[in-house]
Amino acid sequence: MRIGNRNVEQYVAGIKQDNTEPPRFKEERITVMKKIVMMLVVMASMVTTTFAENESVNVESSMTSVNAYDMSVNIRRLGETLGLTLDQMETVEDIHRTFCGEMMVASQAHHDDRAALVKAAVNKELKYMSYILTPAQYAKYDAILEATLVNHGLK
Repeated sequence: MRIGNRNVEQYVAGIKQDNTEPPRFKEERITVMKKIVMMLVVMASMVTTTFAENESVNVESSMTSVNAYDMSVNIRRLGETLGLTLDQMETVEDIHRTFCGEMMVASQAHHDDRAALVKAAVNKELKYMSYILTPAQYAKYDAILEATLVNHGLK
């Protein structure tokens, strides 16, 4: 039988001659390939670990800053503490909801703008509360808000 210009025996003999190497060279090639593959695996795991660490740090820092600006309170307990009437409680709830929204906007703002936004939101909150609360209630609320801002690290 013929394959091209050669017969089968010559073709098989040629294949055997092409694939035969001294065993030492074959082992060296396999060792080098193993080292290359291991190096690639180590590099890939290092890159993955580095990105995962950076991601977790970014997530933790952003969550901390967002939590610091969360000013939601239990309005019923605040009403009990301040001695609010039902009408006052409804109005305080609306004003405080607006304040919470402004604080969330401040949490998402650029670092340089945050302090000014927080100060503006607090001043607006206190201004509106002064219209609704009696002087004694306002003094208590001012102290509560001041303590909350200090506890959240915003003052």
